[in-house]
Amino acid sequence: MELREALSYDDVLLAPSYSEVLPSDVDLRTVLVRDIELNLPILSSAMDTVTEDRMAIALALSGGAGVIHRNLSPEIQAQQVSKVKRFLNWIIDNPVTVNIGATLAETRRTMDETGVTGLPVLDAGKVVGIITIRDLRFNENPEMLVDDVMTRDLVVETSIPTEKAALAKFDKHRIEKLPLVDVGGRLTGLITVRDMEKHRDYPSAALDSSGSLIVGAAIGPRDWPARLPGLIASGLDFAVLDTAHGASLNVLKSLEKIRKKFGNLSIVGGNVADGDGARRMIEAGADAVKVGVGPGSICTTRVVTGVGVPQFTAVADAVEVCDAMRVPLIADGGVKYSGDIAKAIGAGASAVMIGNLFAGLKDAPGQEVIFEGRIFKSYRGMGSIGAIESGGIDRYQIGEGEEAVPEGVEGRVPYRGEVAPYLHQLATGVRKAMGYTGCASVEQLREYRRFIKISTTGLRESHVHDVSVIQDAPNYSRL
Repeated sequence: MELREALSYDDVLLAPSYSEVLPSDVDLRTVLVRDIELNLPILSSAMDTVTEDRMAIALALSGGAGVIHRNLSPEIQAQQVSKVKRFLNWIIDNPVTVNIGATLAETRRTMDETGVTGLPVLDAGKVVGIITIRDLRFNENPEMLVDDVMTRDLVVETSIPTEKAALAKFDKHRIEKLPLVDVGGRLTGLITVRDMEKHRDYPSAALDSSGSLIVGAAIGPRDWPARLPGLIASGLDFAVLDTAHGASLNVLKSLEKIRKKFGNLSIVGGNVADGDGARRMIEAGADAVKVGVGPGSICTTRVVTGVGVPQFTAVADAVEVCDAMRVPLIADGGVKYSGDIAKAIGAGASAVMIGNLFAGLKDAPGQEVIFEGRIFKSYRGMGSIGAIESGGIDRYQIGEGEEAVPEGVEGRVPYRGEVAPYLHQLATGVRKAMGYTGCASVEQLREYRRFIKISTTGLRESHVHDVSVIQDAPNYSRL
């Protein structure tokens, strides 16, 4: 009989070392997958109470990335990816447009669906005007045509300007949008003053090579043919094959098919809990491996099935294979404090994926509820009855028509406010860990792997003890 010891994050501490590193000077950049780099090694979980477009935007602006869940129709999921990609740009290569002759009702519908409030107006591909939300705001005739209200006298650019030149043109002409056209007047791109301001306001944003925010989306072993074409057309940066047990035949075969059909797509495969699962994922075509079976706060897999691996050991086992095969590892679940992020990276993970801590943030899609005078937000596992009934049957290998046996629960978490200040608390905790260990970069922390196993009394000593807390800290509560 095989019987070995396995540890969770609570069972270990990073060992301190001599350091010449100040927390404020460390580099938190990490490689997520292939050539996609984040400025913060944190992703939000593909859960329907955690990540939709608002969370993905807020997280990417701070340097991380969101993974939009798949309890959405393929069309809506693709629309949400498109909203993230269009939120921030340098040059918008494929701007949202309307054609001459469109009604104001049609134009407003396009703005509502895309979140874009200023649209070039085209006539046979040539730019003839611009219409903005201001043109529609006080117009009560929905059947009026854009031709009647658009701005016609446009300032355009026939070449790609430098940032300085674009700013000068915005200032000189008091405009907010600068269409790029070819010699025939056909639209080739768009620069907006708001995008330039956003780049200035969010210097740490996680961006692709075109200056747009990075975003991922979840797909399943059954639904990927319906989802991926629309997601890729919307500008998806990476797909996450989102299953509870990645090291299973149907998942691996699906991954092989996805790799064969979409060879250039960056794919994160998951979830696995050991080196063998990681190896199988990589051999099937995964560009990164997501590790974690049962560590989530709302997951009951280990209790319902009696199967799983405590998360610290799962990461430590899988990373040996991932490192040998030069593939990043994402530690998914089990993070309760910023110190757990540091422990996961110190064990070899390139990034962590978080659900519980993000579910309470303002931009999470869960509903706000008031209980005993405090604000909470709803949070549920993707293996809960509600999530399964909303479309998550194949994540837990439930057959069509089969009665669902849940592997998760529905609950609530404390409201935690805005994304940016909360991420600052998490990121600073990791920075401090790097200062204590003398690691100047995420890559150095990944290679650190010096830990101390602690006892139950050691864990108790680590937490606040022998005192009555009279002032809560923004980065600590006893769970």
